[in-house]
Amino acid sequence: MATAVPAASLRAPSSSPAAAARRLGAGAPSLRKRHCAVAPVAAACGPAPPRQLDNEEAASSGRRRVLVAGAAAFLSRPNPAASEAKKGFLPVVDKKAGYSFLYPFGWEEVAVQGQDKVYKDVIEPLESVSVNSIPTSKEDIRDLGPPDKVAEALIKKVLAPPTQKTKLIEAKENDVDGRAYYTFEFTAQAPNYTRHALGAIVIANGKFFTLTTGANERRWEKMKDRLHTVVDSFKIENRI
Repeated sequence: MATAVPAASLRAPSSSPAAAARRLGAGAPSLRKRHCAVAPVAAACGPAPPRQLDNEEAASSGRRRVLVAGAAAFLSRPNPAASEAKKGFLPVVDKKAGYSFLYPFGWEEVAVQGQDKVYKDVIEPLESVSVNSIPTSKEDIRDLGPPDKVAEALIKKVLAPPTQKTKLIEAKENDVDGRAYYTFEFTAQAPNYTRHALGAIVIANGKFFTLTTGANERRWEKMKDRLHTVVDSFKIENRI
């Protein structure tokens, strides 16, 4: 707390300026000790030097800082499973259409006529993911038939040009949050390349959704795990 200094003690007698200066000088140490803020002697009232900690206090302070930092790091650490599931991927959430999925980091969004969303690798053009939706009166993907029949028809009529030779490798049904999805794997062979691809289809919110992703056959072994992550991440949300 600042201590008020009587004005009389700061007033120098007119007969002795030197004595007044001595009195001010003599009073400075006690003013510094009290951290005073009296305007006439502000220059003499510097901050008190920091107290030096002994070895025991310094060690204790250091331990407290380590404990606080450790607790903060633990509380702010994300869920490891969630972090690993998204490592190397970026999310796409289309609230209007009601779907979401992940795509590999480094792919860029491009505009393709007739597709809702397309992301692709700018160096490897066959590495991409696309989402398309069309209106339907059906309410469940199973209303169209079994997975292999539906996938085969979709590949030949929609996902690959008529000039390409296609092969369905696998098709199966998956249940996600009580909704049926068909996922499938296929190849489409062109004269100068073969694309190895994965797909997921589902009916929801009055639409037939198709997600397709793939890569050049020569890069399939390197990319297949990432592409499966893309397909498995595809999810439709209920619209109210």
